Amino acid sequence: MENQTPMEGQRSLPNSVASLVLGIVAILGTCLYGVVGLICGIIGLVLANKDKKMYAETPEEYTESSYKLSKAGRICSIIGLVLSAIYIISILVILVIFGATAASLPWEEMSNGGY
Repeated sequence: MENQTPMEGQRSLPNSVASLVLGIVAILGTCLYGVVGLICGIIGLVLANKDKKMYAETPEEYTESSYKLSKAGRICSIIGLVLSAIYIISILVILVIFGATAASLPWEEMSNGGY
């Protein structure tokens, strides 16, 4: 494999590290009710997409390693978004089932001592 040192004048993409960190936090944030993961995943995905667009316009200006970091951040953000969405949807389904079960109970009879 060739030595891939940055050429003179190349710089890293501005959001590559931030998108990776937010993608990782999105995956871990799923454990915190899914909301943290959802928010970080969306922000990380937006930043990674901006970097992808910048790299596509002028790839010679940016290092390939920063592009790979941004790509990894995008993947982590997508994984975090999917996990958070699954978590939030499952919580909502559980709440709907619990609410429907609670609504179908004979509350009038229980309050009058019927049970």
